[in-house]
Amino acid sequence: MSERFACRVIGQHRTTQRLVPKTADDEAALTADIIELARQYGRYGYRRITALLHQAGWAVNKKRVARIWRREGLKVPQRQPKRARLWLNEASCMRLRAERPNHVWSYDFVEDRTHDGRKIRMLNIVDEFTREALAIRVARRLNSNDVIDVLSDLFMLRGVPGHIRSDNGPEFIAKAVQGWIAAVGAQTAYITPGSPWENGYIESFNARLRDEFLNGEIFYTLQEARILIEAWRRQYNTIRPHSSLGYRPPAPEVLLWPAPQPGLKDAASFKLTTVQKHQINYT
Repeated sequence: MSERFACRVIGQHRTTQRLVPKTADDEAALTADIIELARQYGRYGYRRITALLHQAGWAVNKKRVARIWRREGLKVPQRQPKRARLWLNEASCMRLRAERPNHVWSYDFVEDRTHDGRKIRMLNIVDEFTREALAIRVARRLNSNDVIDVLSDLFMLRGVPGHIRSDNGPEFIAKAVQGWIAAVGAQTAYITPGSPWENGYIESFNARLRDEFLNGEIFYTLQEARILIEAWRRQYNTIRPHSSLGYRPPAPEVLLWPAPQPGLKDAASFKLTTVQKHQINYT
């Protein structure tokens, strides 16, 4: 059967039958970069991958990335749904909303363990307006004196915030902490006991820290945990696209001109091994 006769029978134009799909010249390179980013940032979806590609110099829209994402069978495991009541109740998130940088800070503790089963604690501090992770203090034990120590360093570096939000843990409601915060001119904002959604910004950060980093790492020593967690904090602030910030990082690094050519080799991509280039001092 000829092509002319077959097309006439099915009512299809012959030019459609002869159309050869065209593949962009950079399709292979773009696919390789998408797969590499998906491997490096396993908890990121195609939208954040698109933002990282833009940082690397690619002029590509999210629809093309999504098409390649589906074609390569890439996917992110389903996450826990967000609590809608965070913005619908009369919690402190509604009563006290950050209006500018350095207006409201949040802090909380996260726990993990080293390979030998010993506990480590992390004190996380976040600026609610910029979403920047200001500090993560890692130690075997952390108490109210450690809270004051970390806050004093941040106050000298960034200034005194208007409010500091936290839960009602003993390290935060200690008289020494309350008195010191009041003495430097800040105010405390404690959430209702048993209502973690009132402290939604730091709870969201804690979830990202555990989901994107802690769940995939084994720490053999406390020093290793400190170095790797600090490296992740730098990556979170300077590289990770944040959906609420228009898929921009909270504190992006300044890029040099001219911009790098498309590709991950010259991009501002971050790997944890590069933390060896930084000198990290702990007291």
